[in-house]
Amino acid sequence: MPMITSADLPDTIPVFPLPGALMLPRARLPLHIFEPRYLAMIEDCLKTSHRLIGMIQPRETPAGEKRLQAIGCAGRLTGFSETEDGRYMITLSGISRYRVKEEVQGFAPYRRCLVDWAPFARDLGPTEDDPGFRREEFMGLLARYFSRLNLSTDWDSLKEAEAELLINSLSMLCPFSPEDKQALLEAPTLTTRRETIVTLIEFALRASGEEETLQ
Repeated sequence: MPMITSADLPDTIPVFPLPGALMLPRARLPLHIFEPRYLAMIEDCLKTSHRLIGMIQPRETPAGEKRLQAIGCAGRLTGFSETEDGRYMITLSGISRYRVKEEVQGFAPYRRCLVDWAPFARDLGPTEDDPGFRREEFMGLLARYFSRLNLSTDWDSLKEAEAELLINSLSMLCPFSPEDKQALLEAPTLTTRRETIVTLIEFALRASGEEETLQ
């Protein structure tokens, strides 16, 4: 995939509001597209040079209005296949988070937003490190969590994965609430994201009656 620079990032992007779906820079998100408006969005995206789609979580105001979260993450469409019945299977590769300035009105059947990339310039850089990451203790906590929830995974791959890929993949895949996923998205550093995951897992274990925590 060619390197994307800040100069390549458009001011306006199509957005795909999906509760509980999290994408992070340098991670991959597979999606199954079948609604007509999003099929149209994919077709339009393929015609652009940047091929960016902004994942974002919807939120409901106390008055019941359907709004968008302030921050999402854009991914480049890097994988595409079509099923016999006209659905699309796509893969987005996470590029950068963004802050929504305003929603753009227009004739497209899908939603589009004017966005600001500047607060997340670091996302376009190299892999992020987590100097305080203690893998053995973290994996032990994760094993208890997966066991309690009857989740399965490829433990060998997790043990070999570099810190950023491991932490970001778990942020995307673990069954956290939409609000918790948003907190993971907005974490300013990889260290903060890892600390947030640990807190969420410890809370889940305590809620299920297991008291041991990662100190």
